[in-house]
Amino acid sequence: MSRVRFATARALYETFPEVYDKIRLPPTDQFPIEFLNGLTSKGKLDEAVAFCAYLLPRREAVWWACGCSRASLGEIPQDRNACLLAAEAWVYNPDDEHRKAALDLGAKSDSNDPLTWLALAAGWSGGLLVTLPNLLVPTPAYMTARAARIAVLLSVAKAGKQQRAGRLEACIADGVKLAETGL
Repeated sequence: MSRVRFATARALYETFPEVYDKIRLPPTDQFPIEFLNGLTSKGKLDEAVAFCAYLLPRREAVWWACGCSRASLGEIPQDRNACLLAAEAWVYNPDDEHRKAALDLGAKSDSNDPLTWLALAAGWSGGLLVTLPNLLVPTPAYMTARAARIAVLLSVAKAGKQQRAGRLEACIADGVKLAETGL
């Protein structure tokens, strides 16, 4: 069952205006998967990763980023995988307890580590961003996609320059599959 939430690439851009800054190509009225495949075929791989992150529903975006990170980073030492495990735990059980646990862990972790961004992607999947007296600010809808995109790009960068294009293409293909079929 397709998980594509948008009828056109333009509709995705309109929903997430920050995509204009990440992709720097005008949207079209193509079906999103066609637009994404066009970005990939033109070698616009970073842009395709961004589009994919925003295309996927939050849960799928976190799962996708976790898979890309695992594939790109290879063996992850046990002392570094807490953020990854927290993000995956939220995917398996997307309740508020798991979301908050991932957010707390991500907030305390190294922002240069792609695994941190996985926890933040899960943590920013809902709930409140700010809770102050007389001020409740819900987490903006784009935060999960933003963190998933960063996690994927940082993970692929750590895989090495020679593997970059191949890893990005594999991640994009995995994202397309998730968008078309779901988890």
